[in-house]
Amino acid sequence: MTDKTQQATFADLGLIPTLVERLEELEYSQPTPIQSHTIPDVLNGRDIVGGANTGSGKTAAFALPILQKVVQQAASNSRRGNFVSHLILVPTRELASQVAYSVKSYSYHLKDKVKTVAVFGGVSVNPQMLALRGGSDIIVATPGRLLDLVSSNAIKLNQVKTLVLDEADRMLSLGFTDELNKILELLPEKKQTLLFSATFPEKVTTLAQHLLNDPVEVQLQSAEASTLVQRVFSVNKGEKTAVLAHLIKQHQWRQTLIFVNAKNACNHLAQKLSKRGITAEVFHGDKGQGARTRVLDGFKSGEIQVLIATDIAARGLDIEKLPVVINFDLPRSPADYMHRIGRSGRAGEVGLGLSLIDYDDYHHFKVIEKKNKFKLDREQVEGFEVEDDQNEAYFMPMKPRAKPAGTGKKKKKRN
Repeated sequence: MTDKTQQATFADLGLIPTLVERLEELEYSQPTPIQSHTIPDVLNGRDIVGGANTGSGKTAAFALPILQKVVQQAASNSRRGNFVSHLILVPTRELASQVAYSVKSYSYHLKDKVKTVAVFGGVSVNPQMLALRGGSDIIVATPGRLLDLVSSNAIKLNQVKTLVLDEADRMLSLGFTDELNKILELLPEKKQTLLFSATFPEKVTTLAQHLLNDPVEVQLQSAEASTLVQRVFSVNKGEKTAVLAHLIKQHQWRQTLIFVNAKNACNHLAQKLSKRGITAEVFHGDKGQGARTRVLDGFKSGEIQVLIATDIAARGLDIEKLPVVINFDLPRSPADYMHRIGRSGRAGEVGLGLSLIDYDDYHHFKVIEKKNKFKLDREQVEGFEVEDDQNEAYFMPMKPRAKPAGTGKKKKKRN
């Protein structure tokens, strides 16, 4: 566990002036804690086990020192053949695109152009094979597509100098263990390995112990996490849609990201919101990669104000100043709860993570609280108070609202 004092500037971390200049253009005024604690050690060749809150700047923490290594190794690295020097493995297509975009942005002013290629499934493999001709300095890849390219002899991994496992917990939870083991067998024994993860279940800990050599361990809870406010609203069974529509209209959020657990639930909720005058787009695994990219681009630009998504958006979706994330359905995994709400309140911006729970959700939300070590007061939305016959004791509101006169009659369902 490191105990370093956060450095004042990126130059203090040992980054070259060209990278520092680019970071200033991007308005990266000061390193985040995970960057301050890891960049110097990555530059010095140390293996890293890095853990920090989502949105804490992990991508720059490994991308910046890797880019500097590419520049420093330029004289000896002519990129002959179909080899790759630095490999970044990620669990999803969206994260692959985002990380590659960030790497290319950071390298904008580098004198010796850095070749960065993103490879992932869901799209034709041919353009990716063409992009890999002559090798690559940096590849950002999902495991399955990378193995496809290796089997087609489009890329070789026996000269990899740096391996990054980004979102390692998600990679293993999505069932990439076999693919990951096959990739590790293709890599040289001598390499620098950087493992970054927001959570550390037993599988990730075992992988780190097996794979890394005397790593520097950095586990941080960023002070910026306090900018994300969490709230939970108790609702009557069958009234979630009505409450959701009411909140969106009442608060007029600039953008809203809503999580549900199933693909068909995305479409169904979008239709119900449409009837209430709210236009929403959907984002799930059944949409083609081109459609998913268009939806994400529209949401990032602000053209799309309400997005309903499954958990494929819980990792790697980076929307600047996203004001609110709503759990319409609770995630099945308590760890995914933090990844979902972590789409808001990023990089020190104020954000809101809001969950709607009815009678059937109550016990599962208690599990989420216990696993993530927090406790939230159960609130109620004015005009949608929980009815007595749904067992008010389960919701335990901190400050029950007095019901107006004449509300003793059973209310009509509004879903």
